[in-house]
Parts: sequence; structure tokens; C-alpha cells
Amino acid sequence: MGPVPDGERRELLVPLLEFAGRSRLERGFGHLRRDGTVDSARGLELWVNARMTYVFALASLLGVEHASDQARHGVDALTGLFEDRVHGGWWSTVDDAGRPGSATKSCYDHAFVVLAGATATVADVPGAAALLERALRVHEERFWEEPLGRCMDQRAGDWSTTEDYRGANSNMHTVEAYLVAADATGDAVWRDRALRIAEHLVHRVAREHDWRVVEHFDGDWRPLPEHSRDRPADPFRPYGATPGHGLEWARLLLHLRAAHSLAGEASPDWLLEAAVGLVERAAADCDEGRTGFPYTTDWDGTPVVDQRFHWVHCEAVLAARALASATGEQRYADLADRWWTFTREHFVEADGSWLHELDAGLAPAGVTWPGKPDAYHAFNALLLPSLPLAPSAAVALRSAD
Repeated sequence: MGPVPDGERRELLVPLLEFAGRSRLERGFGHLRRDGTVDSARGLELWVNARMTYVFALASLLGVEHASDQARHGVDALTGLFEDRVHGGWWSTVDDAGRPGSATKSCYDHAFVVLAGATATVADVPGAAALLERALRVHEERFWEEPLGRCMDQRAGDWSTTEDYRGANSNMHTVEAYLVAADATGDAVWRDRALRIAEHLVHRVAREHDWRVVEHFDGDWRPLPEHSRDRPADPFRPYGATPGHGLEWARLLLHLRAAHSLAGEASPDWLLEAAVGLVERAAADCDEGRTGFPYTTDWDGTPVVDQRFHWVHCEAVLAARALASATGEQRYADLADRWWTFTREHFVEADGSWLHELDAGLAPAGVTWPGKPDAYHAFNALLLPSLPLAPSAAVALRSAD
């Protein structure tokens, strides 16, 4: 294995990948149950396959055994099983014959195709460069809204209609994907677009809401603070504020700030200010008693869905670690250490796999996230603390060889 990560995280990385490898099917990757068997009833999901491709591409750059083959398997699935050769883009779900299980295409899923394609391109996975080229073209032509500088959320499979909804979650992952795409292609337009998305959703809207991220908007980008009140635990569009997304945004803002600096470009002062505001808000709302972060809160910070998700705690650790790096303040390093201790104690199982959900009493649960569908957040939590904030992980790992 390559030079990173170190210590405990290094020891946890290989068993996590071995468990994740059980999701491999003849075509693509399936959704894993808690015991590591594939839940065939769910079909094949694009976001899972794209995330797994991203993870194994990075693992290949670490020199993890079999990771290169797994990454190639993922690229093959994305360029074959999921891709719509008639209308372009990628289906959100398919069966093992490639028949779509939904009639729509989503920005969220397509952002992960860009992320997977860009990461696999840097890792020299066969077919990845062509995948990235098509994914960026589709994202630009079908989801990017110019001159607004944001992305629409969901469209019909033939692109004929667009849902009257806009979401922060899909745009957040677009920021992530565009940052990696900028590194993979050398084209600064993707970094510039990432900044434009963040400027509206964080610098303007989240600031106006006391650094709680507004997740839902109508088709004209008017906030919908009551959206999903009838389904507060929805896995992708929950009601209220999502502290984990505030933490994830904070980390991405610091990656964006560092990327501009590395490129010799001035970055706005608000990026650091906003990252601090988001982390401090999440900590103030959720960290009292040190029993972890709830999934969602109301607009006054009161927990709504009190489940504990692994991805939220991964992002807490990463955001605090990124702030410690950006500011040099020991407070954030201490928070990162404390949040990592909680995460390690409560989410990592004996076989190295990670529980995805706990109830309010910290017992394993599966109300919103049954099973262990992917290794994306856990892998990031193990890898990214050992890397600089810029360039993106794949480029940093390739440069370390």
C-alpha cells in the first residue's frame, strides 16, 4: 500500500474495502445488507456504483490489491449497464440486464458519475477518460442552469420535462465533482462553477438562516423550509436542516479555497468564514452531551430525526480536521479527535465494515439506511485526513507515488 493513511485509519482501510468488494456482481455493484450479502431486490443503483468506482479508483492509487480491477469493473458498469445510449445520460436504477427501473435522471446521480469518471481518469482506469468527457457534457447540457450558476435536480429520462424542485444536496455533490473534474481536466471552468454554486447556497442562503443549510427550493429557487415535513426521515430529501450537510459543505468550501490558492488564484474571504460558521452551528445544535449528531433538526436546532448516521459523523471528523488544517487552531483538531473517537467506537464493526445507522440509543438500526450500501463516506474518513486540502485526493495520491 502507498504512503497514506497512517496508524489506526490505515489498519481499518483494507477490511473496509474487502467488505465493500462483496458487492461486486457480474455487472456492477449491488446494495449490501449488514451481513455483507447483496440485496438483489433493490436492483442496481447508479449512485452506489459511481461511489464504489470512486472508492476503488482511489484505492488503486494506494496500491490496494485487486482495487484496479474493481475500479475497471465500475467504469465498465457506468459505460455499459447504466448509460442511456438513446437519450444520453445515466439511469438511476437498472436491473442486471440494463433495463431502467425509473423514468427519471437525477443531478445527484450524475454528479457521482462525474466524480467517479474524474477520479478514475487520474488513476488511469481504462475507459475512464471517455466516461468523464461524456459525463461532463451531459451535466453541463442537461443540469447546469446558466446564468443562475446552479443545477436543476431531476429530469425525465428523455430530458423532455424538469421537476419543479431544486435541491442543495445535488448541488453540493456537484461542487465536489466539479473540483475533482477541474484537477482531472485542467479546466478551471469547473472550479469556477463550484464556487458559484457555493456562493449562492452557502454564502447567501445558509448565512441568512444562521448557518443552517436550506435543502429544498422550488423551480425558481425560492426556499421551501417546510418541504418533506410529512416524511422527515427521507434519505435524500428530509425535512428541516441536515447538520451533516452543513459539515460536508464546510469541508468542501475549504477544498475550494485551497484549490484556488494552489492555482494561484485569490479566493473569497467568505469561504473560511462560512466553513467556520457551518461547523460551529452544527456543533452548537448537536454536540451537547457528546452523543453524536442527529440526522435532522428543526430551524431552531431541535432534533427532528434523532437517528445517528455514519456519513454525518464522517463529515464531522473531516470538517473539523479541514478547519484545523486551514486555521491552525487546536480547538478544531480536538473536535476532530473527539468526533473520530465516537465514530470509531460506535460505527465500525469487528469485521471492519461500518454501520450506516444507529437509533437515538446508539443501537444498530435501519429505518432510513438499511444495510451497508457503499463505502464512500467511510473511505473518505479514513483517507482524507492524511491528504492536503488541495489538490483532490486522486491527484495527491498519484503525486505521492
